[in-house]
Amino acid sequence: MTSPRDSIICLPNDHLRTRSQKVGIITDEIRAIVEQMQEATLDWEDNREHEIGVALAAVQIDSLYRIVVIRNNFDNKQDRTFQTYINPEITKFEGDIIEDYEGCLSVKDIYGRVPRYNKVKVKANSLDGREFRVTAEGFLARIFQHEIDHTNGILFIDHIKEDEKAFYELNSEGQLEALDYEKDVRDNNTLWK
Repeated sequence: MTSPRDSIICLPNDHLRTRSQKVGIITDEIRAIVEQMQEATLDWEDNREHEIGVALAAVQIDSLYRIVVIRNNFDNKQDRTFQTYINPEITKFEGDIIEDYEGCLSVKDIYGRVPRYNKVKVKANSLDGREFRVTAEGFLARIFQHEIDHTNGILFIDHIKEDEKAFYELNSEGQLEALDYEKDVRDNNTLWK
């Protein structure tokens, strides 16, 4: 029997490098996709000892729509609620560019130190179709940039492809360890096409 997390696609699936289409009308199909995204994220997390599922883009469940769900409180695993962003768009990048760790449910077992702006302004529509705006700082700003990249067919590894010291894996104790770039990253056919 398949579980919700099985709907998450991973590299080398080409759809992850495809631009998603805008949502026109919010239909029952769109609402069902949002529900599936949330269920897949939580089911993935429930099967991980050291990780939390903070967000997902619709492309990651192989639905090429510009939809993102982000956990309401990613510091508290007990809070399993999400905010939905339909057609999210970054309207302004602000602040400093900071390097920090990122992982991705669609890039198995690899983490990276990715440079991102530490403040962004985002506009999106809610599930009931109303436009709203958010100013995000710190980790939330990073999440928005990572997920909106997904809607444009960009993965976090694309930002650090040439940085030999930027790639990591999670060990059995939940600690990040540097990967051997030559052996594990550069010629990895799963990551690059």
